Amino acid sequence: MVSPVGPAVELARRLRELRKSHWPGAHITQLQLAKALDGSGPLISSWERTSQPETPPETRLEAYARFFATRRSVERPPYRLLGLDELTDDERAERDRLLDELKELRDAARGTARGNADEETGGLLRFPPREDIAIVCAPLPPEMRAKNPYSDPDSPDYDELYSYTDLGALVELYGQIRALNPGNAVKLRLSNELTLADYTSHLVLLGGVDWNEATRDLFLQRRLELPVRQVARDDSDDVGWFEADTEDGVVRFEPQLRDNAGRREVIEDVAHVYRGPSPYNMERTVLSFNGMYASGTLGAVCALTDVRFRERNENYVRERLPGYAQWSLLMRVKIVNRQVVPPDWTDRATRLHEWSAAVGIVRGQGRDA
Repeated sequence: MVSPVGPAVELARRLRELRKSHWPGAHITQLQLAKALDGSGPLISSWERTSQPETPPETRLEAYARFFATRRSVERPPYRLLGLDELTDDERAERDRLLDELKELRDAARGTARGNADEETGGLLRFPPREDIAIVCAPLPPEMRAKNPYSDPDSPDYDELYSYTDLGALVELYGQIRALNPGNAVKLRLSNELTLADYTSHLVLLGGVDWNEATRDLFLQRRLELPVRQVARDDSDDVGWFEADTEDGVVRFEPQLRDNAGRREVIEDVAHVYRGPSPYNMERTVLSFNGMYASGTLGAVCALTDVRFRERNENYVRERLPGYAQWSLLMRVKIVNRQVVPPDWTDRATRLHEWSAAVGIVRGQGRDA
């Protein structure tokens, strides 16, 4: 029988019931449970609320089942999550029973029983229906356009897209945004041709402060107060870097290059993703993907488009940055044989710096991020 309140609310109520009344006489606060599960109070609250609750990933339900499988979890504060190898046979059986129950509720909440499990992915690239989206790239510099007849307006083979930088990232991102937002007008724009209507749309920026005027205006003019900055390069020979405010002061992050037969080759780039309210229109958003090189920008985009990584990375943002309406993530992007490897944000070595306005903290490399 389907609950009249809906499966997502049913799961939220069950999680709250476990915390509040699973063991008579045991008082477990959201914060105590969060610390035991390596989460946060707002995260536990988002799973328990009965108004539009978040659905926890399966790994979190496994932790719930293991925690509530044995009263030894709350023998003394601080409460702790026992390892699976620490459970007795009876406790393992209870853990399996609880996990099966919670997974069934989660499947119902996500619609997997109807084969719609993929519908919830892509949430960070979804926008409210019927609101315009402008994807903004920098124009290719004139000296580079001169080398390509397809970018020459006087050529019979002229194609406007060859005037755009970061084409790989643009193709990857445009297809995903169009698929996830069929009711929205998605426009491609060059940063030096933006109109007022474009600036007050949802802005999706590709590329860094060197060439993209919109990215430069947003970040170098400090229209956003972020603890991360990209330092503009003086010339094309400069490697450039990002810098971030951490508890240990300002830390600098540079890409890694090597010499390959007299030419520089990027083997690891540094990239930044930011999402938050637009300073030009607070009812719209800014989503920025920015690397020191094109490979970094492409890698940042693939973190939210690649089918192998996007759901994992979205879940990471929802779990670890509970104020994900405004957040920032600086990361490494590996390049192997000139192929960009999509970053895995759950890998601590990939994350260089993260920030969320809601929790008001900055986490730098080497910290428990």
